Amino acid sequence: MGRVVVFVPADRGQPGTLRPMDEPPVMLRPRLLAAGWSDGELRRRRRSGELVAVGRGGYLPATDPRLVEAAAAHALRIESGEPLRADDSVVSHVSAAVVHGLPVWNLPLDRVHRTRDRRTGGRRTPTAHLHAAPLDAGEVTEVGGRLVTTVARTLADIGRTAGFEQVVVLADAALHRRLVDPEALQQALLRAAGWRGVPAARRALEFADHRAESVGESRSRVAIARAGLPVPHLQREVSSGQVWLGRVDFAWPGVVGEFDGRVKYGKYLRPGQDPGDAVFAEKQREDRIRDEGLRVVRWIWDELRRFGEVSERLRRALAGGR
Repeated sequence: MGRVVVFVPADRGQPGTLRPMDEPPVMLRPRLLAAGWSDGELRRRRRSGELVAVGRGGYLPATDPRLVEAAAAHALRIESGEPLRADDSVVSHVSAAVVHGLPVWNLPLDRVHRTRDRRTGGRRTPTAHLHAAPLDAGEVTEVGGRLVTTVARTLADIGRTAGFEQVVVLADAALHRRLVDPEALQQALLRAAGWRGVPAARRALEFADHRAESVGESRSRVAIARAGLPVPHLQREVSSGQVWLGRVDFAWPGVVGEFDGRVKYGKYLRPGQDPGDAVFAEKQREDRIRDEGLRVVRWIWDELRRFGEVSERLRRALAGGR
């Protein structure tokens, strides 16, 4: 079984880490039977909660931490196989995004997706979706010994079926990590010309920006656009004379916008520091920015769901208010 690397969110869809998923491997039924286990023993251990079934004939101890995170659990189901797997198919759609290590924020992970190069023959069950669609050799790559659709094809596929905000989160991350470039995305859209959902995919992928550095920043970009606010500059450097004050998430003339995700404070941690030190460092940074006459507007995760209050604060700041 190949080495799979997945994106593991830290909390509530916040940016997490990439980590290998190859230890310990999923325990597959044929190997367990060969090692002396019986089907009866497997059933008893599942009923008692000691083992959890993962995919088709795969098991893990219930204490395995990968079962807690949706993306990590999905990667395990890919690893263990699924009922609709076909020899001529490759991992695709949101499952490919998981394998590529992209943040699958707010995307359904109930089904493992695969695609094969056929015009017909797609099938779907509660746990798997086998797509039948044209698939060129150049749209397939290998990740950890597993065949998956390329990042460009993956984003085009998800872009045709998922919401605008979810697609922007994925595309921003892919561009920021240099897993894909805008030209490759355009080519993927051209190859899908005429397919259902391509206009929606084009809108989301053309909105994507490599400068967004987190799920929260990508969602903020969407919220700012939906509120009808002016387009901000991203990752703007702020200086006072020759003194560098820092880099801000969003900037307009005279106004700074900062998405205040808890992961942000990790940027300021030095060896031996604790999170309180990081918060204090951020407060000092903001004070220096305000001293330059810039108005600072902050928002947090919960406010992304009800951005109206934030947009009003930004409008007042842009109009010169406090």
